[in-house]
This record gives sequence, structure tokens and C-alpha cells, in this order.
Amino acid sequence: QVQLVESGGGLVQAGGSLRLSCAASGRTFGAYHVGWFRQAPGKEREFVAAIEWNGKNTIYTNSVKGRFTISRDSAKSTVYLQMINLKPEDTAVYYCAADLSILSVTALTDNYDYWGQGTQVTVSS
Repeated sequence: QVQLVESGGGLVQAGGSLRLSCAASGRTFGAYHVGWFRQAPGKEREFVAAIEWNGKNTIYTNSVKGRFTISRDSAKSTVYLQMINLKPEDTAVYYCAADLSILSVTALTDNYDYWGQGTQVTVSS
């Protein structure tokens, strides 16, 4: 099993920055991909970014490319989501998730096996 705990959310003005953290425990950290997803009120959960188990490959949804950066620190068993130039439409609960498959890193929600509880990000205009 994998346990995931998100932190770093908060209230920020448009144009501001936040760094989310996803601390992992349980299964060996390098044995799975990690993704970030978000869910705004009244909307479905959507993919944001993901990083391969070895950190060599990353993918992003188009709306965050150039603004968000995903990274992982194996020594700390933590995945980060650095967010800059935040916009009101980025407001959502952000979740990290672990994909234990041996396939390529994916944006597909159903491929992820374990989820954190989420952290709220609110961007004011």
C-alpha cells in the first residue's frame, strides 16, 4: 500500500505562487508514478500533472504548461507541484495519487491506485 499526504495549499492572489507537497509512505517510493489532480466545486476531478517513477518523464495538462512544474525528491519520498502565475480558475482541491502499474505515466484517473485527502488552493482575483 501507499499512503499520501498533501500539504501547501492556501489562499493566494492571482499571479501568485504556491508549492504543493505530497509526502509518500508505505511501498518503496521509486516503485510508482505520481500524479496531481484537482477538483473544483461542481466539476469532475481533472488531471494536472504526473511524473514517472524515476523522475525522467513528466506530463501536464495544457492549461498549466509553463506555469506548473512537477518534481520528486527520492530522499524525502515527496513529490512537489510548483505553481506560478496562478489564476482564479486554478481554484480547486488538489490531490496527489500513486500509479503502481509498469506502464508509461498517464493522465488517466482510473490508472491511479492510491489517493491522498487533498489540499485546498484558492486563487482570488
